[in-house]
Amino acid sequence: MLDKAARENFPVAPFFMPAAMRAGLMAVYGFARLVDDAGDGDLEDPAATAAVLGAADAEAPALLDALEADLDRVFETVLGTPGAEAPRHPLMAALVPVADRHALTPEPFRALIQANRVDQTTSRYPDIEALMGYCELSANPVGLMVLQLAGLATPERVRQSDAVCSALQIIEHLQDVAEDRARDRIYLPAADMAAFEVTEADLDAEHAGPALRALVAFEAQRARVLLDQGAPLVGTVGGRLRLLLAGFAAGGYAALDAIAAADNDVLAGAPKPRKSRLLREAAATLVRGR
Repeated sequence: MLDKAARENFPVAPFFMPAAMRAGLMAVYGFARLVDDAGDGDLEDPAATAAVLGAADAEAPALLDALEADLDRVFETVLGTPGAEAPRHPLMAALVPVADRHALTPEPFRALIQANRVDQTTSRYPDIEALMGYCELSANPVGLMVLQLAGLATPERVRQSDAVCSALQIIEHLQDVAEDRARDRIYLPAADMAAFEVTEADLDAEHAGPALRALVAFEAQRARVLLDQGAPLVGTVGGRLRLLLAGFAAGGYAALDAIAAADNDVLAGAPKPRKSRLLREAAATLVRGR
């Protein structure tokens, strides 16, 4: 889990955050990573995870159902429900003190599980509206959890956080076009592909052609607009949380710059930003958030 955290576009739980906040961020990330790996078939030992959870089998649908049942145990334990059973998975058990300390709600956790259920049946998105609906399940809940951990989840902050999180999800999809295609998933909206005359077969090439590069540039600009809409969130908070949120947004801006630096060729490899670029973007985001 720690190895995967280090590969994200954004800092998951940086050293400068207070210990309690770091523990909360890692617990939330651990949950999200566990659910994603279960849904994507990336668990190191699915059978062992199924055994721990008491899942019907080690396939994704059964694992996701078992994880939701374990999530119920988390919040029943927090609420002190009579007869409540302790969570079975260690990463789920780690959520109990965090949810209790920070008054987290179950809805964003359930949304992440539902996003992975969607992945079992949906591999294409007809338009940007459908993709944004997916982002509401797969990305935006994480931002809400961070705000809840900090006790700062006001409606306006949640709206701004949603814009940043949706942008980060779109950017990750752009970086992972080739990887997703190998899984028979396409997160480029079909309507946009048609408008730019990009076919699914074009995604199988070793390098992106002119039409695909133009499409990627278009989607990247859409993500940049979302980041710009959400970046003022940074200026509404103070202290070390401000640095954390700046890091989230900066990760998105730096990844967009990496995509542009690769001339929008997302088939040759996932464009990743350098740490120096990430630091510069974090500084710029702090300024923009004032």
